[in-house]
Amino acid sequence: MLFNSFEFLLFFPVVTGLYFLLPHRFRWALLLLASCAFYMFFKPVYILILFGTIVIDYAAGIWIENSTTPQRRKALLLASIVANVGVLAVFKYFNFLNDSLTALTETLGTRNPVPYLSILLPIGLSFHTFQAMSYTFEVYRGRQPAERHFGIYALYVMFYPQLVAGPIERPQNMLHQFRQRHTFQYERVTAGLKLMAWGLFKKVVVADRLALFVDQVYNNPTDYQGLPLVVATVFFAFQIYCDFSGYTDIALGSAQVMGFSLMRNFNRPYVAGSIREFWGRWHISLSTWFRDYLYIPLGGNRVEKWRWYRNILVVFLVSGLWHGAAWTFVIWGALHGFYQVFGLVTEKMRHRLANATGLLRLPVLHRFLNLSSTFALVCFAWIFFRANTLADAQYIATHLFTGWPESLRAVVTNAAYGRTHWLYLEHSTGQFALALLCLAALLIIELSQQEESLPAVFQVRFAPVRWSVYVGLVLAVLFFGVFNSSQFIYFQF
Repeated sequence: MLFNSFEFLLFFPVVTGLYFLLPHRFRWALLLLASCAFYMFFKPVYILILFGTIVIDYAAGIWIENSTTPQRRKALLLASIVANVGVLAVFKYFNFLNDSLTALTETLGTRNPVPYLSILLPIGLSFHTFQAMSYTFEVYRGRQPAERHFGIYALYVMFYPQLVAGPIERPQNMLHQFRQRHTFQYERVTAGLKLMAWGLFKKVVVADRLALFVDQVYNNPTDYQGLPLVVATVFFAFQIYCDFSGYTDIALGSAQVMGFSLMRNFNRPYVAGSIREFWGRWHISLSTWFRDYLYIPLGGNRVEKWRWYRNILVVFLVSGLWHGAAWTFVIWGALHGFYQVFGLVTEKMRHRLANATGLLRLPVLHRFLNLSSTFALVCFAWIFFRANTLADAQYIATHLFTGWPESLRAVVTNAAYGRTHWLYLEHSTGQFALALLCLAALLIIELSQQEESLPAVFQVRFAPVRWSVYVGLVLAVLFFGVFNSSQFIYFQF
């Protein structure tokens, strides 16, 4: 079920109303049944896969806790990891690896006998797999007692607000919340509804509108060069941010309405002054997951420098592969790993250069240069994330700076075809202006947030101003939203 669908518009108030009407002891069962229905709306049979992994990890947690020897505990943990990663390998990576093997055998002049599997990727598989694995990791480390209530554990994995695209929660944050008694509190409920409305605005007004321009170029990249490629790439940077953070806002808001607190997953990532800061602000639940369960076990930064750099590269390569079973995602992850390592290697040199040129005495200019260069690097990496094929990504990356004289000449001379093709990306002047207006509204509101949540920002404003913003937000969704029930980008992961 999509958050931006009519079905969810009916589903959410019905489930929430029943949640507050039912006695506390029945609420976990309601949420579990509602979460099953929410997931089965996509493809019912795949809930069996989810149920299988839930049974395995539930049993593994209890067996790990009851084990008396370190060797047995480790063996049970490894068995749980193999089971979870095995499901991912079959449904998400088998055909990718098989295609790579086919390309290799063709190069060697032989034939790959392994057949292609005609299976669909269960929606949100990577997210709930990682959430389940965090549970067994924490039980193994002794930081979380094994959950004996099977229904509560199943709800931890399947809780519908964050089931298919996160945030990837930890058991310490969620399991105890399912046992807490939540009462209807007006301030909390309205704050959650505001956050949901803001998330819906980001999705249907900004992300889905920008997608119209991005899809036009990225689905036909060889028809363009220079300016249109840059515009589409920058638009995609904001499209994916608004699409994913919009989903997260709706998830956090819908959980908050019922009294649950999910972790923050985004913190204005495009104000980051470095790639490292960007990853402290983007998809926080995933970056901290890799930090705790891969980067630190590899040794983190407490090893020799070359091993430290290796650890960073390994984490980002795995992160790229986690996002998608294609070489484009691997390259996207490798680019971010390279950015991180290059930044560490050149850190002292860049500081000396900034000092020598006087930039350190101009902090606003220095911050602006860091922010703009970080944004440019992130946008360049997004090319590989969005491109349909590796060949398309290569074309876009190598034609960003070609054709500029022609495009600028066409735009300046006001030729109808020139502006439509080179600047408006085959759309009308009004559609392009509306996209820029929606994007400007997003930036103004986000920059006004600082480190506060959106409801907190408007709560302290003058009441007429606050209500004007609420009404404007609703009207913008109704009149400017793109209601084509488009799937959230991260659902495919």
